[in-house]
Order: sequence, then C-alpha cells, then structure tokens
Amino acid sequence: MKLLFVHGWGFDAGFWRPLAAQLREWEQVIEDRGYFGAPTGPDAQVEGPCIAVTHSLGTMRLLAAPPPGLVGLVAINGFARFTARPDKAGVPVRVVDRMIRRFAQSPASVLADFRRTCGCPEGEEAADPDTLDTPLLQADLLRLRDGDSPPCPVPLLAIHGGRDPLLPPAMREEAFAREDAQRIDVPEGGHLLPLEDPALCAQAVRGMIGTLAR
Repeated sequence: MKLLFVHGWGFDAGFWRPLAAQLREWEQVIEDRGYFGAPTGPDAQVEGPCIAVTHSLGTMRLLAAPPPGLVGLVAINGFARFTARPDKAGVPVRVVDRMIRRFAQSPASVLADFRRTCGCPEGEEAADPDTLDTPLLQADLLRLRDGDSPPCPVPLLAIHGGRDPLLPPAMREEAFAREDAQRIDVPEGGHLLPLEDPALCAQAVRGMIGTLAR
C-alpha cells in the first residue's frame, strides 16, 4: 500500500513533511503541483493500490483525476466544491473574485495574505515572487471559484478543524455529507491540520488503512 499526498493551493510538497515523517512505514508519493518550481507526479509514479491524503484544493484535484489504484481517501480540510451556490454552502464567490482581481496585480501579496489567513506562522507566509508560476496559480484560483468534483469513488475519511478560518461551518458540515464518509472533527483545529497536528492526522491515516484492511 502506498500513500499519495496531494497539497492545496499556494503550497508545495514541503507542506507534507511533518505528516509524512510520521508515516514512514508506508511507501510514499508526494505530488508537487509546481506553483514554485517543476511539478512532480503523480500519474507516472503511482502503481498499485494507494490511499490518497489530500489537503484543501488538493482534494478537488485528486477527485478530478484519481489514480487507477486508488482504494481510499483521507481528505484533510478538504471539499468537493469551494464556492457557494444557491443549494450548497461555501465561500462567497465575491471573495474568490476579489482574490483573482488582486492576484493579477500582485500575486505574491495575495499568496502571502492567503497563507496568513490559513494560519501560516509569521515569517513563513511569503514566497519568492521570482519562483511563482502565476498562470498556474491563477488557473487554480479559477478552479476554486468554478470547479465541482465528481463523487468520491472510494471509502473516504474527512477531517475538519472547528476553527478553520477559511471554510465556513456550514460548508464543513456539508462536505461529503452525502457520501458514506467517516468524519473527524477537531474542535480547536484550523485550516492547516497537517502542520498543526501531524500526529493526529497520522493516527487518522493509520485508522483508514486499518479499516480498509478488514
């Protein structure tokens, strides 16, 4: 069994370092979207059964193109749609539209503001403007605004923080509610649970692996 890690908007493969370090007993493939350099994986690197561990937008990206061997999904701070619509809770479209407009003028500052809002420690929210793949970041902002994911085709565990500053409570409540999903709610958790509490997330991943092994 392999673990496939897929990060969210504005981060890279390094986001998974604390959690991956606690799950070294399993082979790992850590995807990098390429916001700050060359992308890596995952399609050509994942062979055989795997469990995906996704964060935020990474859940939508994974569900849009699941690897053939996917047998389970642990979605951390994840969602199948980001923005609200009349029949679905979410982040107001105007919030993402404002980000898109500002991003065209000052991508580095928008990225830093986003990371700060998510809860990045002070001093770690900024990125080198010269490394940004701004077309890719902008394309994924549009995906956040407009995208919908297909239903999850495998057993799913959703983990959410009760103090997530990005995802409204109703959105967290509805996320994957129609699917046969397990849930873990972390009352004091925010939007960066893999960084805030990697031990808890690792325990959840182990629990998912144990469930699938029965």
